[in-house]
Amino acid sequence: MSAFCRKVAALTGIADTQIERLAGGDLSEVLLVRRTDGHQSVAKGGPATVVEAGMLRAIRDAGVPAPIVEAEHDGVLLLEHVPNDGVFSASAWRDLGILLRRLHGRLGDGYGWPADYRLGSVEMDNRPASDWPSFWGERRLTATAALLDRPWRDRVHRLAGHLAEILPSSPRPVLLHGDLWPGNILVANGAVAALIDPACYFGHGEVDLAMLTLFGSPPEEFLCAYGPLEPGWQQRRAAYQLFPALVHLRLFGQGYAGMVDRLLGSLAA
Repeated sequence: MSAFCRKVAALTGIADTQIERLAGGDLSEVLLVRRTDGHQSVAKGGPATVVEAGMLRAIRDAGVPAPIVEAEHDGVLLLEHVPNDGVFSASAWRDLGILLRRLHGRLGDGYGWPADYRLGSVEMDNRPASDWPSFWGERRLTATAALLDRPWRDRVHRLAGHLAEILPSSPRPVLLHGDLWPGNILVANGAVAALIDPACYFGHGEVDLAMLTLFGSPPEEFLCAYGPLEPGWQQRRAAYQLFPALVHLRLFGQGYAGMVDRLLGSLAA
């Protein structure tokens, strides 16, 4: 039994035999807690559970399904267990389009988030910036590349210097999930059951769309349900996909070097 499992057992009063590790959890340990009354909860660990709890509440407040926060204490986040059949049917993709548009309908006063966050060992600096290209270039791209080898750092720095020519200066600051890939979307019975593992902040809505298309292509049902996209979004997509690609290079190694190189090359960097 792991130290985190022992902590969860002590906090919940549930015997360790009623706790099991869930699949996934690349960046933090995730456990299923079975209570004697039949109720099931999910326990997550990490250094920023308070921040994640606030993000999940923000998603729910926007009218988008996310797990209910049951408790947060001492690095343990207890969440409602949401059933997931994993079937991304056309109707589930359509529902995601509707819900993502709703999420992006929640506006902020500027870019960023009240607290910093992290994806594994990658810090997410959420301090505000005066304009969007500055936020994206400084808070996301150069900050994430700072611990990479110098050739990567130099290429990202050059790109950040001319992001104002690629990205809009002041797009609407909408509520972003921040790490929207199919693994963080629970589906059941042809609908979205919940969005999980957020890394929320306010920014350009195309950030979520770019992440969603980094490892695949959502079908037409999703795009039709989401609604019209801003002209030029396909040209901007590489600049937004570069951030999660850099995160993957940092966390998971050289297997993602080709992706980063391809994206930088498409941006003439």
